[in-house]
Amino acid sequence: MKHLGEALRANRYPGRLVVLCRTHDGVLTAAYALTGRSEASRARRLDGAVAGELAVVPVGAQDSDALRHYVAACVAGPWTVYGNGEQVAEVAARLTGGQSPAEALHGLEYEPDPPIFTPRITVVVERADGKAWLGAARRPENGRESTDTTVTALGALPVGHGVLLSTYESDGLQVATARRHLDVLVGAGDADQLLEEVWQVLDHEYRVAATAFAPQDGVKGQVRHAADDGPSKPGHVVSTVTTVT
Repeated sequence: MKHLGEALRANRYPGRLVVLCRTHDGVLTAAYALTGRSEASRARRLDGAVAGELAVVPVGAQDSDALRHYVAACVAGPWTVYGNGEQVAEVAARLTGGQSPAEALHGLEYEPDPPIFTPRITVVVERADGKAWLGAARRPENGRESTDTTVTALGALPVGHGVLLSTYESDGLQVATARRHLDVLVGAGDADQLLEEVWQVLDHEYRVAATAFAPQDGVKGQVRHAADDGPSKPGHVVSTVTTVT
């Protein structure tokens, strides 16, 4: 089994990624990160202005784009949901409407962004007991346009174990959609250390923003933005704290 850092180093441009793990303090811990190649994809921030939500918002004068700007994490009744697109709000609404996690994660579509057709990746956590589900809606590789959906009910994660799912597998030049989640080991002691673990191995040419939080408590956690790094010091990190309750 690969370490989280090893898995991320092997994927120079992961697109967007979700992590769920149990850090060494025994807490179920989530991470979400954005990377981008285009100017528009890099001009984004994670914003926690709305209570119980963490949104991906535009920076500067660019218009809102549903494929780039969306609620990335939210509290929905007894659930926490996070992922890479507008389906996060849709899954949250389905859950609060009475659907099970498996039902809520089915019937989603991949993103309409040819030629890549980015997968929709989503994590659902039941806050009371930490049960979790991982969903992915992908375009098949054989040219078929209908969506293939996978829903994984995750087993209990021991301390130091986690799962990682990215939208892409890429060397930065050639981009392919990721086909499965990876089981990984984590060395982080808590959410702040998990954020550090993710941030420091993301390629500084592509990293945009990342956060880590305890999903059983909500979506409150530190956020890091590449725009806050010193321009001549790609390894230097300045943290901001997003207050989300």
